[in-house]
Amino acid sequence: MRNYHADNERMKRKYLLFLKEARRQDESSVDAVAKAISRFEEYTSWKDFKAFHFQQAVGFKAFLTKHRNEKTNKSLSKATMNSTLRCLKTFFQWLAMQPGYRSRINYSETEYFNLSDKDSRIATAKRQSRVPTMEQVKKALSGMPENTVIERRNRALVAFTLLTGARDSAIASMKLKHLDAQAESVFQDAREVKTKASKTFTTFFFPVGDDVKKIVLDWVELLRTELLFGNDDPLFPKTAVVRGKRHVFESSGLLREHWSNATPIRQVFKNAFESVGLEYFNPHSFRKTLVRLGESLCQTPEEFKAWSQNLGHEGVLTTFYSYGEVQESRQSLIFQELKLPRDDTADSQADQIADAVLRKLQAERGADLSR
Repeated sequence: MRNYHADNERMKRKYLLFLKEARRQDESSVDAVAKAISRFEEYTSWKDFKAFHFQQAVGFKAFLTKHRNEKTNKSLSKATMNSTLRCLKTFFQWLAMQPGYRSRINYSETEYFNLSDKDSRIATAKRQSRVPTMEQVKKALSGMPENTVIERRNRALVAFTLLTGARDSAIASMKLKHLDAQAESVFQDAREVKTKASKTFTTFFFPVGDDVKKIVLDWVELLRTELLFGNDDPLFPKTAVVRGKRHVFESSGLLREHWSNATPIRQVFKNAFESVGLEYFNPHSFRKTLVRLGESLCQTPEEFKAWSQNLGHEGVLTTFYSYGEVQESRQSLIFQELKLPRDDTADSQADQIADAVLRKLQAERGADLSR
């Protein structure tokens, strides 16, 4: 049985190119769209897109509710269903405007890809995210061995993530020259570092403790003086794997190569936390740890803006909206403190931050209205 349709393949290539070049979406986003379209094609047995009918959308939604994740064997989450259907809706809306498809696809029928209001609310509900405390991160660090060069690299990797808040994809592609030990900063150059949305910015070391900074700087010193790594060599090099005496593959030092993706980094984090009896926290969760730290340390709008910028956020509202949710335990403590007499100085500082956020919101709203 044929598992593709030639015309479909041609239109998919055209659409994915449109997303990448015209809409400037990154590879991971484009791959997610391609996966959603392929899943729909498989459901329709690779029928021509020109034969699209709203009943296919309705049937596909029912199919997704029964579909199970291949890895976990669990039902698909509402969030996964919502993102898949949203990708398909946008694709067929684009397709309905293309020559040869305008008369075949009814634009309004793409609305049948919508989830119900109830399921949409479940899919888009904001939930409390799991964020490690500074104490948990440092416990994981203290439990990591440092007997071999690979173990020292792994320990420095976790410390570096806390020190800079860099994303794992950026860390995997970072070179030794990007870290300036004297300035205590990292230059995330999008020409060489895989930053989000290809943004270039400088990150200064966050104030997370001299012990964490020392782990990273000692690692850099080892790379330069003992391993004789140069500026263009990776900051966290790939593990060399060889065939051992028992004819099985085993680790054997480091290569002067970058990891091809961030999967090995996540495995390092998983091992670090589980080895000290803690649940696994991924590298990205450290960014939220740093936001929590910033909320407690920053005293003025300018300080928090600098903190936000250090994470690579263009606007401070990104830090507030995407990373700044208050944990329930902290929420309870805040309300207990609100019942106590307030310090005028603290009130003034809080008012400054609140006023700055309000002015920013009003400015953005005014800009939207003027467009």
